[in-house]
Amino acid sequence: MGSPRVSVFIPTLNGGALFERVLDGILRQEAPFEFEVVCIDSGSTDGTRERIEERGLRLETISRTEFNHGLVRNAGARMAKGEILVLTVQDAIPIGADWLATLVSNFDDPDVAGAYCHQIPRPNCSPFLKERLSGWVRGQGQPEVRHVRRAGDFWLLPPLDRWRCIAFDNVCSAVRRDLVVTRLPFVRRQFGEDITWAKSAILAGYKIVMDPRCAVEHSHDSTIWYEFRRAYLDHQNIHNLTELQLAPDIHKVFSYTAALAHRLLEVIRRDERLSRVEKILWAAKIPWFAFSQNLAQWMGGLSDRARLRGAWSVFDRWVRRGI
Repeated sequence: MGSPRVSVFIPTLNGGALFERVLDGILRQEAPFEFEVVCIDSGSTDGTRERIEERGLRLETISRTEFNHGLVRNAGARMAKGEILVLTVQDAIPIGADWLATLVSNFDDPDVAGAYCHQIPRPNCSPFLKERLSGWVRGQGQPEVRHVRRAGDFWLLPPLDRWRCIAFDNVCSAVRRDLVVTRLPFVRRQFGEDITWAKSAILAGYKIVMDPRCAVEHSHDSTIWYEFRRAYLDHQNIHNLTELQLAPDIHKVFSYTAALAHRLLEVIRRDERLSRVEKILWAAKIPWFAFSQNLAQWMGGLSDRARLRGAWSVFDRWVRRGI
């Protein structure tokens, strides 16, 4: 391939059989431009590298200790040839043959720095995560464009609107490659590199687009403890970037817990996939999940306000382990 307009970049590590469906979904895309697929593998031992090579795709390798979510995407941008760099993951399956063309079409506007699509939970996804995805990355109708005229205008927005303005998700996104290589590289982060990058793009005067017309199938089922840790770190990052603390005090933690529990009960009640026994089992988990999520939001903001000093530093290192 000479000069593809688009490069699809995937970091990999033991992608398993699901990764084959991801690659097949990408390679069957019908687009009015040439595109390449570039992978950086960090030590797979399950045949992931062989799956990439069998399809004739570009493959580089790094050690597992070198992997960092922000830096590996910078490396992918340097390796890629395309003008547009599509960033996805090894377990996000494109929906439809026009996924790629639709996502890339947002860059017809020269002021767009990045675009991302929504995520459809897998059929066996937990009802808790299904409810969360419906509120985080799922959009409706036409693409939603986020932009501020001047950097100072960003800080005039209420904190919740600042967060909405920089919402971005590298589960499936696209960016202008030259911006990543030259002006706006991803920062060194183990997670949250996507919204951090989106904030820098917004402050630099560019547009971010949420495009609900295209989607990937993607979801994870994790323990309540893991979800607490992830929410704590997410909201620590959100507070650092936007000064937003969704649960500002312990009283709100309890009132928000009650509201979330009521909403999740409705989600479970309406879920026709679940048997009566399954609904009872999921309902029993609601108090623990709802409380831990709101507690994590409160503690995440507190830890950032404390600048991770003292006991927060110890707690933070413990929570980060394995995330």
